[in-house]
Amino acid sequence: MRFSRSILICIYFLSAFLILQCTLLCSPAISGSEILGPDRIKDQKGRVIEVNGTFDRIISLYGAHTENLYSLGVKEEIAGVSINDDYPPQVKNKKDFSYHDGLEKFLAAKPDLILIRPMIDRGYSRLISRLEKAGITVVSLQPNTVQEMKNYWKILGVLTGKQERAQSMVRTFDKGIEYISGKTNRIEGRKEVYFEAIHSRMKTFAPNAIAVYALRKAGGIHIARDADQVKGSNIARYSKEKILAKANQIDVYLSQKGPMNQVTKQKIRKEPGFDIIRAVKNDQIYIVDEKIVSRPTLRILLGINAIGGYLYPDIFDREAHKYINNLIRDF
Repeated sequence: MRFSRSILICIYFLSAFLILQCTLLCSPAISGSEILGPDRIKDQKGRVIEVNGTFDRIISLYGAHTENLYSLGVKEEIAGVSINDDYPPQVKNKKDFSYHDGLEKFLAAKPDLILIRPMIDRGYSRLISRLEKAGITVVSLQPNTVQEMKNYWKILGVLTGKQERAQSMVRTFDKGIEYISGKTNRIEGRKEVYFEAIHSRMKTFAPNAIAVYALRKAGGIHIARDADQVKGSNIARYSKEKILAKANQIDVYLSQKGPMNQVTKQKIRKEPGFDIIRAVKNDQIYIVDEKIVSRPTLRILLGINAIGGYLYPDIFDREAHKYINNLIRDF
């Protein structure tokens, strides 16, 4: 029986959501990935990978991996991507894969490297084990902080033989941050922001999460600094009671939108009790695409710019948007 692409995507996201919830509640912190030498890396499960030459047939099972491979100039070597990948547009021409596919589909593609993320290592361990037994190199990576993100780009550079390009990515990112900081340095009376990660569960972001970094760099103050971080993740618990206790301090209510958080401004407005929140009363509710605030790619610069535009439109003006867009486009 053949399933339509839309049904497969729905199944994919539902499974990913259930695995994520189990991961957040049950799993210990994962070990960090690192570069052990010019041709040697360790992934987040602790696998040590010796890179003898470059990988020629790569399957990427996470959108950030795919996007970063393209940024590194790795295109023809990509043999397949995750079923929900949509950026850059060229991925539409790549063969789709998901964790629900049987071993045979992966083997038929003849990959020599499969890039995954840690929650899949845990949620689909049998598939991953069978892939490794078939002689395929599997690497599990997903940074939670900006410093980890830069290291992650360099690891991808080692795996693909694009070390110089990875260093250039880091320099481009830092150049964008320097430009943005020049804009935000003159902000007086910074706005306090509640940044929502998952509305239905009243979760925000951990203090060191990439999304909070984006908020801070945009000149905002993360009001949920006392949130209870879920171990080994970039998510943090923050009850409705805590949010409402700071209702009069919240200048802006910001929420990321993505597969795990299909939120709307109307849903936030209609949340029982939220009518006392200053940002809700003043119609200062904004939704931002999670792909540019939580995904560890160069487009985090776009996320910072987007958040800055919501908070301080006079500072994050057309000139700023043009500069950041051109910086990423020209990379």
